[in-house]
Amino acid sequence: MISSNKFKNTSIALAIGISTILMGCGGSDKKEDTMVMPDPPAPAVPVNYAYTVKVVNLTTAQPMSPLAVVLHDEGELWNIGEMASDSLEKLAESGDNADVLAESIVLSGKSGAGILMPGMSEMVEINIEDNMPMYFSLATMLVNTNDAFTGTTAMDISNLAVDESISLLTSSYDSGTEKNSELMATIPGPAGGGEGYNDMRDDVDYVAMHPGVISKDDGLTQSVLTQDHRFDNPTLSITITRVE
Repeated sequence: MISSNKFKNTSIALAIGISTILMGCGGSDKKEDTMVMPDPPAPAVPVNYAYTVKVVNLTTAQPMSPLAVVLHDEGELWNIGEMASDSLEKLAESGDNADVLAESIVLSGKSGAGILMPGMSEMVEINIEDNMPMYFSLATMLVNTNDAFTGTTAMDISNLAVDESISLLTSSYDSGTEKNSELMATIPGPAGGGEGYNDMRDDVDYVAMHPGVISKDDGLTQSVLTQDHRFDNPTLSITITRVE
């Protein structure tokens, strides 16, 4: 006869054994490995390089055509002693800045709002993304002349930090594309109201420092200009400030 205690102990041992087998061989609670995908990279934030350009007309009676303000990394708008480009000729004879702003070297270009009258100032804002510009250029016509212009070309601004400024005074140049006849028919400004751009070149055909106008008051009887239209260098004050 089997005692009840022996039967009880055998049952407990058997239950423990079955339980152990089930734990060792049954379903696993191990979690399967899952591939964690990295977060996509954040889109690059555009870097903006922004500048304000303050221009003051220092002449007595020479309105300036709409400013052509340019940022670029190579090239120049003109060189003393070299032939003027077609775009510069058009600006210097008529004040039209569209072709200068469309030059292949231009990374960012901005036109002034309109005619800059004597003694007046204008602020132009210009910017470019993701490419710090190396050079700054500006050109404008003295409109009571045949083909005089002023400004600066390929001025290095690569080291200009935010909130820093560069100031300069500009001289006046002769594009050499039209004789300085001072005739009413060839002066496009208010003093003459004549023709602006003409693709025929009848002067020395190279850029030089401008000798100034003679005027009828100083003996050029055919001139439509007076002593008021004469100008001495400098003709513009320019201040470039990097603001971003």
